[in-house]
Amino acid sequence: MFTDLKILHTASLLARHSAQRHGQIAENIANADTPGYKAKDLEPFAEAFAKSERAQMDARTSGFAEQAFQARKIDIGGVASPDGNTVSLEDQMPRSTAAVRDHGTALTVYSKALAMMRATLGQRG
Repeated sequence: MFTDLKILHTASLLARHSAQRHGQIAENIANADTPGYKAKDLEPFAEAFAKSERAQMDARTSGFAEQAFQARKIDIGGVASPDGNTVSLEDQMPRSTAAVRDHGTALTVYSKALAMMRATLGQRG
C-alpha cells in the first residue's frame, strides 16, 4: 500500500538541502572579515532535485547504483571589498531567512503527510 512515499522523500531532501544551505550561509558570515574569502551558496533546490532525478533515471536504465542527492556550491559573486572579500551581511540575512523558511516548509509537509497516513490507518496523533 505505502511502497513509494515520494512526498516524504522529497520533504526529507528539502530539509537536508536547507540545513546544508544554512550551514554555508553561516560559514560565509563567519568569514565576513577574512581577506580574499568568496561568498558561496548552494544551487537552488529545484535545480539540484531535477538533476538528482535525471541521474536516478539514468542509473536505472544503465544498471548503475543510484546517485545520492547532492547540491553543488556556487559562487555568489558581488562586489569585493578592498581586501577581496565578497561577503555582504545584507545579502546573507535574506538568504538565511529563505533557508529557515524552506526547512520549515519541509518539516510541515513531512508532518502533514504522516498525519494523513495515520488518519488513513485510523490512528489519532
